[in-house]
Amino acid sequence: MNTELAKQQNSNAAAVERTRNGMTFSPRIDICEKEDELLLFADMPGVTAEGLDIRFENHELTIHGHVEPRHKDVDYLYAEYGTGDFFRTFNIGESIDASRISGELRNGVLTLHLPKTEEVKPRRIEVRAS
Repeated sequence: MNTELAKQQNSNAAAVERTRNGMTFSPRIDICEKEDELLLFADMPGVTAEGLDIRFENHELTIHGHVEPRHKDVDYLYAEYGTGDFFRTFNIGESIDASRISGELRNGVLTLHLPKTEEVKPRRIEVRAS
């Protein structure tokens, strides 16, 4: 494996960084585009719906959340499970109908539906023969 590819793959790993008040982590997120909406999938094991704050304003999607440790008062020999606060912000170039954004959290995966406005949805132009 070449070194540049290895660096790129390592940069895709969930990052953990030390902050003033503890640990924070960055959940893995995929965003895909469909004809009528953008879909966001975020791996968030241990997150509850009450532990999430999601906002969309001025073409910016912000996801803030908190993950409690699974086990308290445990001395880990090895730990990779992300706990603490996380904060992700994405600039969304598409025009999104903010009033119709919805989401669900199921089996540790957050799915957000960001419907496009009618103005930006692709449409077929009918051409008539004369």
